[in-house]
Amino acid sequence: MGSLGFWRLAQADPDWIAAVDPDGTEYAAGDLLGRANRLVHGLRELGLEKGDGICGLVPNGVEGLVLYLAALQAGWYYTPLNWHLTGPELGYIVADSEAKALFVHERYGTEGVRAAEEAGLDPRRRFAFGDVEGFRPFAELVGAQPDTLPDDRSAGATMHYTSGTTGRPKGVRRRLAGIDPDDAAELMTFLLSMFGMQPGRPAGREPQAHLITSPNYHTAVTQFGGSALQMGHTLVYVDRWDAQDTLRLIQDHRITNTHMVPTHFKRLLNLPDEVKARYDVSSMQWAIHAAAPCPVPIKQRMLDWWGDCIWEYYAATEGGGTIASPQDWRAHPGTVGNAWPISELLIVDDAGEPVPAGTHGTIYMKMAGTEFEYKGDREKTEENRLKEFFTVGDIGHLTEDGFLFLSDRKSDLIISGGANIYPAEIENEITLHPKVADVAVFGIPDEEWGEQIKAVVEPAEGSAPGPELAAEILAALEGRLGRMKWPKTIDFIETMPREPNGKLLKRKLRDPYWKDRESAI
Repeated sequence: MGSLGFWRLAQADPDWIAAVDPDGTEYAAGDLLGRANRLVHGLRELGLEKGDGICGLVPNGVEGLVLYLAALQAGWYYTPLNWHLTGPELGYIVADSEAKALFVHERYGTEGVRAAEEAGLDPRRRFAFGDVEGFRPFAELVGAQPDTLPDDRSAGATMHYTSGTTGRPKGVRRRLAGIDPDDAAELMTFLLSMFGMQPGRPAGREPQAHLITSPNYHTAVTQFGGSALQMGHTLVYVDRWDAQDTLRLIQDHRITNTHMVPTHFKRLLNLPDEVKARYDVSSMQWAIHAAAPCPVPIKQRMLDWWGDCIWEYYAATEGGGTIASPQDWRAHPGTVGNAWPISELLIVDDAGEPVPAGTHGTIYMKMAGTEFEYKGDREKTEENRLKEFFTVGDIGHLTEDGFLFLSDRKSDLIISGGANIYPAEIENEITLHPKVADVAVFGIPDEEWGEQIKAVVEPAEGSAPGPELAAEILAALEGRLGRMKWPKTIDFIETMPREPNGKLLKRKLRDPYWKDRESAI
């Protein structure tokens, strides 16, 4: 193995600025290395062993990064917690992950306390960044510990919990390989090398910097940021995402790579032209996006503005996936790419039989060497498997030359009058309307047709919701979308319920319509 990986790089060049907090504070690699080492020593004194887990309820920034780096060199599982969840929801994850320690930032102290109580966690294993009632100060755990590299190091892993669209969230757990963390760190850089990315600290080359745009409790954010750090890139964190501030950070930190979602693109493109022209974004080489289908015209406009640096992929917490270079996408507009070198794709019908190219079916994937299980749920693990392949319930089709196109999630499919209708296709058309900031399309009960198409629209700033806007949106679909796909009704909402990673919480919009139906039966 060579000289990639945070620990090797930090020892070779301790003064390299490895992370920048949202408030602009810079952290040298040697400082972060010392903090992570002290945490390993402190938790080992508390009795943590290889295979144990820790949880962190912390905002984007170095506190979470130190927890991550400690776990990855001590053979532990690190579960970053979603700070939008309630105390009981968090407590379920803390208990289910069998966490041996919980770290909470004072910003989330109220829910953190409830989570610890719910999980029945020993008070001696509760630690706070700042002041949290009943939690020990973080400094108490690490203050007396040495900053030397711990002995008996072993590669750990993150264990993220899937969002739990049905039932409780599930931890996606991979078996620990038991290998040297430095070698594991180097292997992690394979993810970014698939996009053609280079190490960030070679002699004579500009340093590279990765902008973290979304909450670090999301798998992709952790994976891409973590991999960039292992390559020697500086991590630049944001606390709350803002379109103009993103352009400023790209310019000020000479950001070379980032991970985004289509909602980010839409909001960047909505900025006034004079604001867009004010910032130099020419340093950007890899603006990688995923998490939701990106309407073709929106991606086209990003390519026109930022140039051929917009890369796309398709994957899940469970594994992946596909990748589309800017050149691939230009040749196949709308594709999410073809299979990674270590992945295979399979499209099957409802009976689990493979379908021909061009035919819609459920997408199954297989990723070499990365078996996973849903922690404590063998049944769910098996239910989503087809031989060695797994699915997250998305529908799509493959072209003859192996490029994948997404249709929608199986659970979002609308069946109206016996016809399959894909909401994503309708959303992609409506979102292009200049008076639409965001849109969700789903099926609601219809006595005659089974389901009818409902659209919920968040109007753009300065646009008044109401029948006139609804009529204008529908009129714009003329000639672009068959009338059978037009929404029968359009409702308006002030703010669309989305997770900060851009994923739409469609069930929050859809459930009330179906609950009324169920109570009437």
